[in-house]
Amino acid sequence: MVQTIVVLGGQWGDEGKGKIVDFLAEKADVVIRYAGGNNAGHTVVVGEKKYKFHLIPSGIIHGKLNIIANGTVVDPEVLVHEIETLENMGFKVDENTLIVSSSAHTILPKHREEDNPAKSTHAKKIGTTGRGIGPCYRDKIARTGMRISEYVESDSRYVEKIKPLVRDTCYIINDAIDSGKRILFEGAQGTLLDIDHGTYPFVTSSNPTVGGALTGTGVGPKKIDSVIGVFKAYTTRVGGGPFPTELGTEEQTNAEGVWENIEPEYEEHLREALEKANEGDEYYQGKYMRLKGKEYGTTTGRPRRTGWFDGVAAKYSVMINGMTSIVITKLDVLQGLKRIKICTAYEFDGKKTDRFILDSKKLAKVKPVYEEMPGWDMDISGVKSFDELPENARNYLKRLEEICGARISIISGGPRRDQTIVVDGKDLF
Repeated sequence: MVQTIVVLGGQWGDEGKGKIVDFLAEKADVVIRYAGGNNAGHTVVVGEKKYKFHLIPSGIIHGKLNIIANGTVVDPEVLVHEIETLENMGFKVDENTLIVSSSAHTILPKHREEDNPAKSTHAKKIGTTGRGIGPCYRDKIARTGMRISEYVESDSRYVEKIKPLVRDTCYIINDAIDSGKRILFEGAQGTLLDIDHGTYPFVTSSNPTVGGALTGTGVGPKKIDSVIGVFKAYTTRVGGGPFPTELGTEEQTNAEGVWENIEPEYEEHLREALEKANEGDEYYQGKYMRLKGKEYGTTTGRPRRTGWFDGVAAKYSVMINGMTSIVITKLDVLQGLKRIKICTAYEFDGKKTDRFILDSKKLAKVKPVYEEMPGWDMDISGVKSFDELPENARNYLKRLEEICGARISIISGGPRRDQTIVVDGKDLF
């Protein structure tokens, strides 16, 4: 029986983890956010309602116990805003539904100021969200930071809302596991943004990988039953850094502007992109996926760089996290494309390799080696089982399993809960 599940991103973040966590949270007793800060953002769609979260675990809408654990960094202003937003929507937020670790570190105004891309050349180069995440983690490592336990003794106007929620969470989490409760660990960002295992220096400042779930909560490795990696059916990346399967250039993507500029003429843009994509234009293949998948940041509204599924990176991600199974999201986005590519190897210095290259300067120079498969036109957003998918979609998914070296447990064919197909439930609650 599966009692503890870690859900984490297998790519550069934005893989749709929020929806998968929401789907699994229905059967969980406790949902825990273990790393990152409000630089992460996820959207959950329930019926006609859309919920956007940055700090609070998405399990909050289920009325379960949600924990912001010690591995996170917390901006008090953002946290209080999210609490008040949820309360205004009719959700009860108290110590029975939300707990904040006393050992989590506090993002202060000075951290946000230092991280402002408009003022920091480094922040602009890396492509940070400017939320103060990196400077806060730096102060934590330098042992000059402020923990939440210290912050709630200050005279800040946000203290009143936060102080009743603060606890030593490592005991609460381990007691819950020992008593047989079902625990869901929620990652932020993705494996390739990990400070140790990602495309350094174009990474976040924490460990989104499975190790971060352990150090970020105070739970030992033997207490983890299942590690589920979430991957899009293609690949996206926000900000700077190498991206082997990118379609078009980062400059072309950024020139398109933020979502609010795109939305008024969305359908027209989508039609044009699909037509040119199927004529073989690589930039428009990427643009079509960006538009169809609405690949614009939850936190920033910035357009995400898009590319074909990178099987080399995915295989690496499965390996270093010890993933027991994977989830493929946004399969519906590929609908309409006549041909679909999968990167199965890299070519570098005249040699072919199926191993991910950890040196970012070298990774920026690799040439992806592609395998091409036929696409499909059928709308799969209402499909309820794997066998109902069009044959070409099934073949594509089977090939992803072979390349990644992991079986698929869940497929997502749209943003809603009911657009979720359980293929293999062995790793689920």
